[in-house]
Amino acid sequence: MGINSTEVSYGFGQMGSMFSDTTTTPMIPPAGKVFVAIHFLEATTLATSGGLVAQNNIANGIEYAGTDTAAHDAVLSPDLNESGTGGTVIDVSNSIPAGTIIYGRYTQVKAGSNKMIIAYIGN
Repeated sequence: MGINSTEVSYGFGQMGSMFSDTTTTPMIPPAGKVFVAIHFLEATTLATSGGLVAQNNIANGIEYAGTDTAAHDAVLSPDLNESGTGGTVIDVSNSIPAGTIIYGRYTQVKAGSNKMIIAYIGN
């Protein structure tokens, strides 16, 4: 028998979703929530600034790829190895293929061109 846990459900995008097909306004989740998955329905480039903004916790080694900062691009504490190396920023030269789903904790997403995106909300 399965366990029906709202805590797990809410953490995996079952708090609803948002759709966008415009570049005029970024999608921002409700207060206190984040996007836990972003589904690109068409090949998409992201806006130069604020295209994909992650809710990182660098002190604990939790980093997600984005357009404003590179995730895991330096070792913050050699003793604890809290961060990896080699990560780069997602920039306008990167086209995310249609059908791609990015998982993480994101506070904003905005396409660089009018493309369809669905963002799933979680805790």
